[in-house]
Amino acid sequence: MTQDSVKRVLLVAAENDALHGVKVGGMADVIRDLPPALAICEVIADVAMPNYGFLAQRYHAMHMVDIEVCFAGEHHTVAVYRMPRPQNKDDIAAVSQTDADDSIAQIYLFDHPLFNHHGKVYCDGSADRPFAEDATKFALFSLCVATSLVQGVLPRVDVLHLHDWHTAMVAMLRSCVDEFAVLKALPCVFTIHNLALQGIRPFTGDDSSFGHWFPQYMGKLNPIADNSLFDPRYDNCINPMRMGIVLSDKVHLVSPTYAREVLIPSDYIKGFFGGEGLEKDLIAKCQQGKLVGIINGCVYDEVNNTDEPHHHDYAALLLKAENTLIKWQAKVANVNVIDSIALTRISQYKHALLANTQLLKNSQVVPDTDRFLLTFVGRLTEQKMLILLQPFIDAEGQTTTKTVLDVIVESLKRHQPSGVFMLLGSGDLHIAKALQATAARYDNFLFLHGYDEALSEQLYQSGSLFLMPSSFEPCGISQMLAMREGQPCLVHGVGGLNDTIIDNVSGWVFNGETLAAQAQALVERVNQVFELYGSDTWQQVKHNAAKQRFSWDDVAKQYLAKLYVTNANDH
Repeated sequence: MTQDSVKRVLLVAAENDALHGVKVGGMADVIRDLPPALAICEVIADVAMPNYGFLAQRYHAMHMVDIEVCFAGEHHTVAVYRMPRPQNKDDIAAVSQTDADDSIAQIYLFDHPLFNHHGKVYCDGSADRPFAEDATKFALFSLCVATSLVQGVLPRVDVLHLHDWHTAMVAMLRSCVDEFAVLKALPCVFTIHNLALQGIRPFTGDDSSFGHWFPQYMGKLNPIADNSLFDPRYDNCINPMRMGIVLSDKVHLVSPTYAREVLIPSDYIKGFFGGEGLEKDLIAKCQQGKLVGIINGCVYDEVNNTDEPHHHDYAALLLKAENTLIKWQAKVANVNVIDSIALTRISQYKHALLANTQLLKNSQVVPDTDRFLLTFVGRLTEQKMLILLQPFIDAEGQTTTKTVLDVIVESLKRHQPSGVFMLLGSGDLHIAKALQATAARYDNFLFLHGYDEALSEQLYQSGSLFLMPSSFEPCGISQMLAMREGQPCLVHGVGGLNDTIIDNVSGWVFNGETLAAQAQALVERVNQVFELYGSDTWQQVKHNAAKQRFSWDDVAKQYLAKLYVTNANDH
């Protein structure tokens, strides 16, 4: 298939930030931004995703058809809706029959009770049955997509593009089940956004297992199933991520560096996250020339000159944070301790700001435009927080009772007495508890336990330095968003962070061969960067950061040239 022959692709994904309420991670940004970028290349990119019980209703999507599938030994009816991709996710105008136009990008929503979980994309699940509920619903979703393609419910596409383990069973059905064999003629691309999450479940013996989902296919799978369905570490378990890797024609990693890292076995003791048990399959794909690393893009508004520094309004930021915390309280019966600490800290900051304003009138202090703000926006996961929460090892090599985060906050106090570290994020409750303890000990650390898009944007705009010490980072979008607003970043030199930040040029980078070395390098780098603040070097790095461009238009051209173009041996 040539580049010119690709006219329509189908993106199959669990998330999509083109719509409200279905963003959890970076995948949602990709599914939001890729279709308009491909449209510039004259390629229509449709999206297929679960309805999650609310999207079709919110956007008044048009009901197309009901399809019948056999799942878990029973016949199920699944409703399929369609709607044009909205220009803005706040657009909720009713979709008319004339809007159902195959010449424009469409979003196809699959509706079934199994996809509904209180308006959330993913279930919380339990430690003893990881991925159980999610794996079941995405197995049904994959069956629905494959059935719709075979039955012609969805328009003919030139490329099938699957995203992460949630959709990998479409590739399995295409390759392993005869009734879907017609889909083998359709080139299949599999994008890995995060190799650490693989959706592993038992092959049999559980309500959430392959045998329970697809009893009609047991004993009838094509021979390739033996070398593609099962996890290499647990022979009684299936691994959807592995299915996507082995059974797709092209495998895409979301940055060139990450595409190299996943070929190396993970070594958690050394703090290295690589192939996560699937490196042999990825090496095989690489040797076939079917493994591609392409960095994700970012959307830029060229009307705004990001080269001009933001003169942030510290008072407005505090008010926004305070109002966000209050908004969160509407969803809970009682104010929790974490939010109570945050609200108290904000009150203290506001009182200090008022006193500072009085002194400013007498020309006794500098304006708050020079206040140092260290910022972090991200999920509270081991991936993002492992290095920060490591015990700090002092100059004598002794392990202290302080964490790396503690030491960074103390360093901030020494270098910038009025500075504040603002951290916005939600996720792992054990990590939240650790951050709560730090927030209680240090008055210059503000932990905002949750996520709010408007507040995150204000942190990107107002921050002096964005901290992103991820243990691994397939691509990362936060560093791009911070740089876009003229905020330089200090990052761990892994994955997409290595591909987007040039040390001492457009930001600062730390590294280390072990977890302990990474922690030590982060602390040393933080101190060095704090000392640079306000210098000519700082201003040049800030200027360079604002000038960086990772355009989706360029990325879309790479998709066409490297992912969507196939030859007869690819499928």
